[in-house]
Amino acid sequence: MGCLSLAKSHKKLYIWLIIITHIMAEIIGRHDAKHILDKAFEDNKASLVAVYGRRRVGKTYLIKSYMSDRISFQYYGIHNITTEVELEKFTAALSVQLNNKLPLPVPADWFAAFNILASLLKKKRSKKLVIFLDEFPWMQTPKSNFLAAFETFWNSYAAHHPNMMVILCGSAASWMIQNIVRNKGGLHNRITHKIALQPFSLYETELFLKSRKVNLIYYQLIQLYMAFGGVPMYLEQVTAGQSTAQIIDAACFSKNGFLYNEFTDLYRALFDEADRHIKVIKALANKPMGLSRNEIIKTCKLQSGGTASSLLEELSSGGFITPYIPFGKKLKDAIYKLTDEYSLFYIKFMEPNRRGGKGTWLRLSDTPAYKSWSGLAFESLCIKHLEAVEKAIGIHAIHTQANAWKNAAAQIDLVIDRRDQSINLCEMKFYSDSFTIDKEYATALRQKATQFKLQTKTRKQLFWALITPFGLHKNEHSIGLVDTVISGEDLFTKMEL
Repeated sequence: MGCLSLAKSHKKLYIWLIIITHIMAEIIGRHDAKHILDKAFEDNKASLVAVYGRRRVGKTYLIKSYMSDRISFQYYGIHNITTEVELEKFTAALSVQLNNKLPLPVPADWFAAFNILASLLKKKRSKKLVIFLDEFPWMQTPKSNFLAAFETFWNSYAAHHPNMMVILCGSAASWMIQNIVRNKGGLHNRITHKIALQPFSLYETELFLKSRKVNLIYYQLIQLYMAFGGVPMYLEQVTAGQSTAQIIDAACFSKNGFLYNEFTDLYRALFDEADRHIKVIKALANKPMGLSRNEIIKTCKLQSGGTASSLLEELSSGGFITPYIPFGKKLKDAIYKLTDEYSLFYIKFMEPNRRGGKGTWLRLSDTPAYKSWSGLAFESLCIKHLEAVEKAIGIHAIHTQANAWKNAAAQIDLVIDRRDQSINLCEMKFYSDSFTIDKEYATALRQKATQFKLQTKTRKQLFWALITPFGLHKNEHSIGLVDTVISGEDLFTKMEL
């Protein structure tokens, strides 16, 4: 009988391991995020976890899939509804999940609502109680006192129970940072763990698509990434057996395509005054080299001071724009660039061709505008995958700083300043074949290096690195000039994010 019980026990354990393995296999990458969630769950003290990142990046999927049946209560904030309706929905969720489906009276306010939550949790006997509040910013409706009520719930109840784990999640990254992570009131320094979820890298994008039986060569994956970025929900639109051109055409230029109306929906869902944010995005799309803070204020006719600073931080927090400090400059000299792939693609190609219909991208991808865009998009992609670039060069163990540099005569988009008294000057060329350096281009590279030395007065050793999808065709002009060649395949190196 004892052997039979042991066999049954082993069978249950085996089945459970299969379930866990299946759940784990569905989540591509996200190793750091999963480690943080595990640590918070295993802590012998109350945990308050903030999860934020741009819309469609997979925050909800990560929490629901990885935490699975460890969640005791979950609620999803609803956009643009009244406090009364939100309270009604919240109470209904409490009734179903924590009160055996028995109806509960709708509370008068959020303070009462969280009191009900606390009283129901007291009845739960569990090693760990996990509360998941998704789209947390949307619950903070005008004059609702929602945030103050949650602060009270955390400080007066949850924080004092070692078995409590509360996960706050939101796509409005700037709101999460300002009101939760940097909270100066009741939640000041209360956050125990932070997860800033990023889009997939190229490596993770390839894994994700292969899990969906989509097999594309590196060149086509790079093309896809330059249009969609590493946003998981965008990548879900990819159909096996189609080329990148067909995929982009169907998702972006068909009226039924998932991304056809995504641009406006995206910004209006994240920002209350989205028109101002879109104005900045479009201004940066028209200036590939980027704009300074003052140039953005002037171009977009923004009010200088806190308003402009908040707007830029909101866009930066969401990953739509990125501030870069030019080589040899200071933080105040930062240049902002548009780094959201889809937004740039939309402005450059989708918005001007709304009536293009089927086959539009196949036509556009053979134009000068495509060549200009692809070059800039590839440069942005390479900079985002700096760790992979440094691994390919062989300097990933050396402390580095990466910047752009330019003067009136020359420009270098990626300068890797190394602690070992060396500097890598990087050229990025998007080309459909192995790249060939001719005499004119070789002269241009030498002139760039000369200008860089003259202006920066550096005494460090300079090395040229060329990043291009199919590598370099060596000839008399490249030998002795280019020290490292980085192929498209090299960019798919696993990055430790």
